[in-house]
Amino acid sequence: MSTYSENLTTQSVLESPIEFLKGVGPQRGELLRTELEISTFEDLLYHYPYRYFDRTEITKIGAINGQMEYAQLAGTLVNITEEGEGRKKRLVATLYDDTGRIELLWFQGAQWMKRTLKENERYIVFGKLSLFNGYYNIAHPEIELWNAETAIAGRQPVYSTTEKLKVRGVTNRSFAKLTQALFEKITHGDITEVLPHDILAQYRLCNRYAALKWLHFPDTEEHEQVARYRMKWEELFISQLMIARLRLQHTAQKGWKFEKVGDNFNTFFKDHLPFELTNAQKRVLKEIRQDTGTGKQMNRLLQGDVGSGKTIVAVMSMLLALDNGFQACIMAPTEILAQQHFFSISELLGEMGIEVKLLTGNVKGKIRKGILKDLADGTLRIVVGTHALIEDSVQFHNLGLAVIDEQHRFGVGQRARLWKKNEMPPHVLVMTATPIPRTLAMTLYGDLDVSVIDELPPGRQEIKTVSRKDAQRTGVMKFVRNEVDKGRQAYIVYPLIEESEKMDYESLMAGYEQVKIWFNENKYKIAMVHGRQESGERARNMQRFVKGEANVLVATTVIEVGVNVPNASVMIIESAERFGLSQMHQLRGRVGRGAEQSYCILLTGNKISEESFKRIQIMVSTTDGFKIAEQDLAMRGPGDMYGTKQSGLLKFKLADIVLDAGILEETRKAAMQLISTDPTLSLPQNQPLRYMLSQQGKQSHWGKIS
Repeated sequence: MSTYSENLTTQSVLESPIEFLKGVGPQRGELLRTELEISTFEDLLYHYPYRYFDRTEITKIGAINGQMEYAQLAGTLVNITEEGEGRKKRLVATLYDDTGRIELLWFQGAQWMKRTLKENERYIVFGKLSLFNGYYNIAHPEIELWNAETAIAGRQPVYSTTEKLKVRGVTNRSFAKLTQALFEKITHGDITEVLPHDILAQYRLCNRYAALKWLHFPDTEEHEQVARYRMKWEELFISQLMIARLRLQHTAQKGWKFEKVGDNFNTFFKDHLPFELTNAQKRVLKEIRQDTGTGKQMNRLLQGDVGSGKTIVAVMSMLLALDNGFQACIMAPTEILAQQHFFSISELLGEMGIEVKLLTGNVKGKIRKGILKDLADGTLRIVVGTHALIEDSVQFHNLGLAVIDEQHRFGVGQRARLWKKNEMPPHVLVMTATPIPRTLAMTLYGDLDVSVIDELPPGRQEIKTVSRKDAQRTGVMKFVRNEVDKGRQAYIVYPLIEESEKMDYESLMAGYEQVKIWFNENKYKIAMVHGRQESGERARNMQRFVKGEANVLVATTVIEVGVNVPNASVMIIESAERFGLSQMHQLRGRVGRGAEQSYCILLTGNKISEESFKRIQIMVSTTDGFKIAEQDLAMRGPGDMYGTKQSGLLKFKLADIVLDAGILEETRKAAMQLISTDPTLSLPQNQPLRYMLSQQGKQSHWGKIS
């Protein structure tokens, strides 16, 4: 019996190089390749239009108003002239109809456009409206001679293109012509249906050929919606199938069996807990205990808002490993965070006589050699470190549990190397203080079991968050000084963004000088932490603040994650309008760790954008990290939030995991159902899906731990 992939080789029309399509040729072919990564007929087929317009809907120039973003106009073109010198040279023309006139501009390809355009001819023009000195204009419009052919009524597709392509005549109109030429070349048989027939029937999805045809050329609005729904469903289903198969691999992976809860765990629980465990912490520990007792490898994601007590859960999980004769490690993304974990874990376990060591890039010489020797012979049972832990020179005697903090700062390859530290992979607990909305967790971490700590330890008060303008700075500084005089400590955090790094450092230094005016150095001690300092100096300054030797810490966002100073009760975020929601929430989580009332003050410029204002309002209205993450996801999209634009798994062409949460849920159920009946996708009707997954699998999966 021939396989699906063998059949596929006979369907080579879609693999044809793009230059062989009517209307393309070598020059345009090369441009499509470099500009839009369209190399084959198939690439063009999956270059979808992003919207449609009706050729019959012509706006009169006199009717243009501020509510319109785009407009389609028809009129006569006059005054085609070049203006400006050198790099500022541009082509300008005027389009007029019986109600008014509008200027059209070309900054690139002016020479080519000048040769193409004709004075006193009628044109149809489409583009984005701009307002300059009170007059509307359109830069780089789509422009064509207005004749019988261009006046075809009906919905016309609008494709994303680039200035270079437009200048070479590959306009939106030509894109539609190329796609039309493509559909003349291919038949229903050239488009393989990847979804099994019973899934198409159960979820009422149209066939793949119809979906692709209607996406490019919908004859009705309903057909366009049906087509879009079908292709979104397919995209999300493929991603959920990948995750379902990974889950299957995880559950099949053998792991070390932690058979008992021993003296270390019990002694800590009875005599050394700093406060009583919350119900959420108890629930998560029970889940971890169950996972590690099955003989399968644990892969668990532990989500908990800032200050929810994840570290205690990690420590007790490590004690479980020790009780069963294993070593445990905790890996943090930065030196400061690793030190923080080291100090807090050493303090928690100090009275029990359990030794904890710190291994980072800065630990050298005899101390390093000693740690490596003790890890290899099993004398040292708990180690805290940075990615230094995954170096080949670090050998464990018997690693049973690896805790990874702030997961999405580590690359897949880095985490994979932890697996090789024992003959059978250790159990893995991934901790993140960045709350991940459920829809995103299903997509990014669907292959992990998820635990959530959703209550704060007893005695914690909610942080009061307020927004203040620059003009109110004097009042803010007096308030902070008042808090410091009560014996508290304060953070003052400045933004630092790569694009404006030099200016940001200057404003940080200027801010530091200003803080010194408010906090006289004879009475108060100020520490400063930023990325340009030597790591040793940075760590020393940080420790001065941690130990209470400094009253105020002026810093960039290097303190965003993991720093724990219970006495710090005030967080000022300078230029808060320049921070993202999740970043502000992480910074706010540095205070509110003691029993005293804590405050977060968002200082902004006197004039801020509407979007910045919205972010500030969200911060003031809630301290719930999950609500903030949902809003952040809705405002920014998944790629931006988690740095996953290149993750492979999130590169959906049509689907949006926020707007299409309903489809995501449906495809998740469908994928789990399919994998439960045919785990290897070897049934004939599932062969196309199997082949598709093998192609997708060539991109690494970001959410997988190894």
